[in-house]
Amino acid sequence: MTRFTADLLAADQADLTAIRRDIHRHPETAFEEERTSQIVADKLTSWGIKVHRGLATTGVVGTLKGNRPGQKTIGLRADMDALHLQEKNEFDYASSIPNKMHACGHDGHTTMLLGAAKQLAAAPDFAGTVHFIFQPAEEGLGGARVMIEEGLFEKFPCDVVYGMHNMPGFPVGHFAIRPGAMLASSDSWEVTFKGTGGHGAMPDRGTDPTYVAAQFIVAMQGIIGRNVPPSQAAVLSVGHIAAGTAGSPNVIPSEVLVKGTARSFSPAVRELLERRLAEVATAIAQSGGCEAIPKYFRRYPALINAAEQTSIAVEAAALTVGRENVEPNTSPIAGAEDFAFMLEKKPGAYIMIGNGGAGEGGCQNVHSPLYDFNDKILTTGAAYWMNLVQLELGDAA
Repeated sequence: MTRFTADLLAADQADLTAIRRDIHRHPETAFEEERTSQIVADKLTSWGIKVHRGLATTGVVGTLKGNRPGQKTIGLRADMDALHLQEKNEFDYASSIPNKMHACGHDGHTTMLLGAAKQLAAAPDFAGTVHFIFQPAEEGLGGARVMIEEGLFEKFPCDVVYGMHNMPGFPVGHFAIRPGAMLASSDSWEVTFKGTGGHGAMPDRGTDPTYVAAQFIVAMQGIIGRNVPPSQAAVLSVGHIAAGTAGSPNVIPSEVLVKGTARSFSPAVRELLERRLAEVATAIAQSGGCEAIPKYFRRYPALINAAEQTSIAVEAAALTVGRENVEPNTSPIAGAEDFAFMLEKKPGAYIMIGNGGAGEGGCQNVHSPLYDFNDKILTTGAAYWMNLVQLELGDAA
């Protein structure tokens, strides 16, 4: 078995770096990835890979059949979209578009999968079919879900699917993964507390929704401490509070809006959070003579890695960087990813690749205006994809 490593792909380093930095310089946000998808489609076509465009508006799927007979099909997915964020980096390939930035490394994810596609197309010595899935709108708008709804797996059947994301603070040349729940579900919630409001000097003559909202914000953490089993993990955080007007601080407002996020790793805990948020808000509002209107919005499900595909991903990573540089049972991460929608439909696995620790050029966290993808790992990521294809499709299936 060939062991693909970054060294074997060193000749592609400069070209991949140029592609990645070009995409970084021209970031495009959800469902607007026209230029990026054109680059992807043009590259795949130039390498002889069959291209389909249009799923989820800007999605691209490249299909490559191996030279040896085989029926198995696998999907390899990379996300393409940027964030609404003003970049603060000053290097020459910094974002040229105000308030848009590749602050999560999707420019690198796209480039790593392109690097693998190029090499596999040049020597398709495998049995079966690879679908290279370039997905739009991962950042909050669920591009993976939209691709699925528009027929991704009907048009491009996949027996298994795989994804990968960079991890700042984790050393270059390292991978991390775990079976089961690896990333949390990501839900949003809001509660509107309604009272009568009134004069701030005479609170006894009305009902004060600010008081009950404050009690709710404190009390909701009891859901985590007293309702979620100690063996489970969950997060409830407030991200927005709105009430009254700044010019009238002597007026008790009649409404207070509280918004936040909920994270969990199992359907049972997710349901518990939704139910208890409403119960706690309603009870506290009633105790203060107010009304609570709770709303809960389910967004991304928890990302669940299948045990068999996790083992295959570990082996592919070990071939790429050595087994000693692979963490096969990393801790769950409270972040979320819409690749979870694909893993609800197909078995597969999602792995993290080190973007670099302190001193390695990749220690700024994702979603920071100073973040940058570490170009040193482009060939490492491409080699991982190639080893994965070899393991999944190396023999007739």
